Amino acid sequence: MPELPEVETIRRDLEKVVIGKKIEKIELLDHKLIRGIKPELFIKEVEKTIINRILRRGKYLIFVLSNGEFLVFHLKLTGQLIYGSADRRSRIIFHFKDNCMNFLDLRRFAELRLSNDWTKEKGIVGMGPEPFDRDFTLEKFQYMLSKKKTKIKPLLMDQNFLAGVGNIYAQEALFRIGVHPERLTNKLRPEEIKNLYQAIKDVLNEAIKYRGSSVDAYVDTQGRKGQMETRLRVYGRGGQPCINCKTPLKEIKLGGRGTTFCPQCQK
Repeated sequence: MPELPEVETIRRDLEKVVIGKKIEKIELLDHKLIRGIKPELFIKEVEKTIINRILRRGKYLIFVLSNGEFLVFHLKLTGQLIYGSADRRSRIIFHFKDNCMNFLDLRRFAELRLSNDWTKEKGIVGMGPEPFDRDFTLEKFQYMLSKKKTKIKPLLMDQNFLAGVGNIYAQEALFRIGVHPERLTNKLRPEEIKNLYQAIKDVLNEAIKYRGSSVDAYVDTQGRKGQMETRLRVYGRGGQPCINCKTPLKEIKLGGRGTTFCPQCQK
């Protein structure tokens, strides 16, 4: 599933090409991605509106429309937003005067909702702080962890704890600081918490710089793969040698998700 860096890459790309544009027409080729509203009403409400802003909250994209409503996209496993000419593989096509935004999803897991208050949408209500928010300080992170007694890697993936971090970047952050993904939060030393706080920010920033990881169906708005996948140090590398100590990386199931780590470097 696209995580914060992938969704942020899409947001920044679309911001350059669709802000201020009117949605002239909507082709609803598959209504199953529309949630919470009848397709015909969705089209009536959204057509002829102008996209004023694009926000991101965790793994969600929020389009601020000129009529005061919001388009809330959740790409999930295979959703894609491609800008350019109309793509007949799309589930939904948003036509502008000069081009289109194509909403594709091979497996139909993605969701699109029309909302009058995106902050109250399911999945967003109760979401934890953003890693790059000003008020997400080291002190706040320390306090958040002090209230928990659970395994650190599944906790980092919990969107109600921290927004935007998923399976890829939780593994990468923990490897960078030498912490085992099954370590209990109450067993983390103060220095490890400080290092983890910084590692989360560092790995997310690096992934944004390299336009995300195309480990599944993720592509940017031009259909191009991200460049971060080649820089991942543990994710997807089970059985391969650790880049630090050459010990074969171990893969386990943790919280129902594949988790790769170095048994020598991560304690």
